[in-house]
Amino acid sequence: MTQKQKRLLLGDEAFALGAINAGLSGAYAYPGTPSTEVLEFVQLNDIATRRNIHCKWSSNEKTAMEEALGMSFCGKRAIVSMKHVGMNVAADPFVNSAMTGANGGLLVVAADDPSMHSSQNEQDSRFYADFAMLPVLEPSDQQEAYDMAKYGFQLSESMSLPVLIRFVTRLSHSRAIINVDETADNENELHYPSKPEQWVLMPALSRKRYKVLIKDFDKLKDISEKSPFNFYQKGENKSLGIIASGVAWNYLKESYPQGIPYPVVKVSQYPLPENLISQLIKECETILILEEGQPFIEKKIRGDLDLSNKEIYGKLSGEVERTGELTPDLVKEALYKILGDEGGITPEKPRDLSDKITARPPALCKGCGHRDVFQALNEVLEEYKSPKVFGDIGCYTLGYLAPFNAIDTVVDMGASITMAKGAADAGQHPAVAVIGDSTFTHSGMTGLLDAVNENSPMTVIITDNLTTGMTGGQDSQGTGKLEEICLGIGVHPDHLITVASHPNNLEEMKNMFKKEIDYPGLSVVISRRECIQTARRKAKTNS
Repeated sequence: MTQKQKRLLLGDEAFALGAINAGLSGAYAYPGTPSTEVLEFVQLNDIATRRNIHCKWSSNEKTAMEEALGMSFCGKRAIVSMKHVGMNVAADPFVNSAMTGANGGLLVVAADDPSMHSSQNEQDSRFYADFAMLPVLEPSDQQEAYDMAKYGFQLSESMSLPVLIRFVTRLSHSRAIINVDETADNENELHYPSKPEQWVLMPALSRKRYKVLIKDFDKLKDISEKSPFNFYQKGENKSLGIIASGVAWNYLKESYPQGIPYPVVKVSQYPLPENLISQLIKECETILILEEGQPFIEKKIRGDLDLSNKEIYGKLSGEVERTGELTPDLVKEALYKILGDEGGITPEKPRDLSDKITARPPALCKGCGHRDVFQALNEVLEEYKSPKVFGDIGCYTLGYLAPFNAIDTVVDMGASITMAKGAADAGQHPAVAVIGDSTFTHSGMTGLLDAVNENSPMTVIITDNLTTGMTGGQDSQGTGKLEEICLGIGVHPDHLITVASHPNNLEEMKNMFKKEIDYPGLSVVISRRECIQTARRKAKTNS
């Protein structure tokens, strides 16, 4: 019998340990809150180190997905983790991985960020899996996050399909005591697909494979009905039936510590268990849907199932907040809206402390080299009539805020260079792009190639702090290589300038920015200074 031990772990860490103990061979990722800790845990794990499990950072989410797919092709078990907007970058290989299938177990972790704690939007990754016709596991707590790793690998290999694991911020970044195995399973032996032709996505082969994928999706529905993570919990009071997915299941249990009096379908595996839900709809007078993120389940139910004139409550009807994180208080509020005092819950109104708490917006660290870049750039751009600065995703995004107010746009990873080029094409001058070193190697290089090919009249500033600073100081793929990369892409050596971003160099930076902005072609300026946080950590380690 397998021995168990207790561990206090984040949701990200619980899943990572579950994957290691289930015979993981490779972990791939690009850092992004709230998914970063998945790969970091593997990097620091003794078993992973002893077994030499691959756990290096990838250049971006697309390369990470493709690398994990390559390991799966060879029969090994792999995970790839990213935040929800990273799914947009990985979408091409992710959707096509449904067509190739998986050989070794392949789990794709997408950590969604409701309330946009550190993100541009609140997109829901379940839609990606539904679009690709792939199964989804959505843990409701840290124990399920651990257990779903092994279950997910088994599901992936039994169906020869990748599996999406959908996390949310509150699960990723909260801790709980879980039971874990003391021993780890052996890794898979190297072996290759039994149907190698489906890994070649030529039209004639893909047409055949697509028909199989559609049939497999019907099998996935049957599996969901019998999943240990989906179940129908009976309740005596059938005036209301509740569907609760993922962390919403925990929030519902918090609302009724003595036991939920209403029938509930708990959903943590997709495709939706339609038979369980149909039973709930048949037996209950009204239905409440509780889910974190967008109204994915609610849309499915309203569109696919026979509601028999039943009233459906959820995010689309307004009883549950449409934006932001779902919370225990919001669950109680939704129950009270529907049931009133008869529901046995009286939600507490949150206290308004706005007059007692001073807002503290985020700011660049003291000693950060980005500060010197923005100060010098701002002073130079005062000389021009309508300068525009196109920003990007990273610590330097904070340059939009006071006291610098130095950035005009921030859209997605790498968009600074391409948007600056489009603006230059429109006749904008100056057109300046500000991008970090890690973001540049993530998705800025191809945009720079476009600008090189047309010698676009624009200035690109690569703020090199020698790390991926925004997510805690992970390795940056471009460290020590940025000049060579730019020269290799075709930037003219006379207009590839490197400068130390330091207060002592302020005048030098201003003169150099002025010169390159006035140059009627493409200039690239690399401003370099080590992140103050990683520098402090190194100094502390070496002392």
